[in-house]
Amino acid sequence: MASDKQVNKERFGQVPAMLTEYAQLEKDLADPSIHGDQGKARQLGKRYAALGPVIGGYRAFKSAEEDLAAGKEMAAEDESFASEIPALEEALHEAETKLEELLLPRDPNEDRDVILEIKAGVGGDESALFVGDLLRMYTRYAEKHNWKAEIIDTTDSEMGGYKELSMAIKSKGIAQPGETPYAKLKFEGGVHRVQRVPETESQGRIHTSAAGVLILAEADEVDVEVRQQDLRIDVYRSSGPGGQSVNTTDSAVRITHIPTGVVVSCQNEKSQLQNKESAMRILRARLLAHAQEQADAAAMAERKSQVRTVDRSERIRTYNYPENRISDHRVNFKANNLDAVLNGELDDMIDALLAADKAAKLASE
Repeated sequence: MASDKQVNKERFGQVPAMLTEYAQLEKDLADPSIHGDQGKARQLGKRYAALGPVIGGYRAFKSAEEDLAAGKEMAAEDESFASEIPALEEALHEAETKLEELLLPRDPNEDRDVILEIKAGVGGDESALFVGDLLRMYTRYAEKHNWKAEIIDTTDSEMGGYKELSMAIKSKGIAQPGETPYAKLKFEGGVHRVQRVPETESQGRIHTSAAGVLILAEADEVDVEVRQQDLRIDVYRSSGPGGQSVNTTDSAVRITHIPTGVVVSCQNEKSQLQNKESAMRILRARLLAHAQEQADAAAMAERKSQVRTVDRSERIRTYNYPENRISDHRVNFKANNLDAVLNGELDDMIDALLAADKAAKLASE
């Protein structure tokens, strides 16, 4: 028997235009001349991959619709076929539900790679060590998904770990819809709280500290116009823990985007040019996010849910070492496998966040 949940078919009217676009993309991608421009070919390939599941879902829906119509026609002529109608109705309902989900509004950054920033907060040295743990967690998660994780810049802590760091997580080739770094990691932004006994704690007391994670969609050069006259570029000598100079040349770069006040610094590379290129990658990602905030109130609300101040009271997740427990407070997700999570086993928690997001969107339709 079909589910009682009603399917909102209003969005089904979008599909004919998508079918036309999909056919044109298929034709364009078969044209060898298109691949002379790798940037355009990649853009078309991403759109083609994004439309694929919707087209497949629509075809499954139409097939189920035709099967039910044929079944009812046969049942009218021969009552023995009537027993098959409930199963055909259920199959059609499932196809309608799936198509409804596929047609939900997509995040404009769904197909992008990620710039991930982690910053130590309250907790001093223990927080800096926790930043290192989160770095390892996200690096392992990237490896499990066959993504490339690349450190862009770090500021080391004197006692180990990092005061802050930036890293890029990139898919290899064109990822399937919903399988890109941004699609999977977009809800990781916020304050992550850790509860554990520090190695320096002689009394065995549990300390609480926090680190902030910010997720930025990586922007291509064509996505954000950065005018040279809008930049102030300063160079200086790289410094290590405690502020000591680790380079005898002015290789570190600080870029200020004057119109927005966004400031990015990079010092990891020995070459000033390499540091400038790394800083520009982060700057473009931040400016893309800034532009989306200005243009889209929904995007602004989502970014506000990410970390603004690294304060324990604003936590989205708690990592409890003594109980080997991980808790995400937004969806009441709890599991006693913290050791596995820190080794990159994040899928169950991320799937719970994505499922909650989908349910909220369907409820608001």
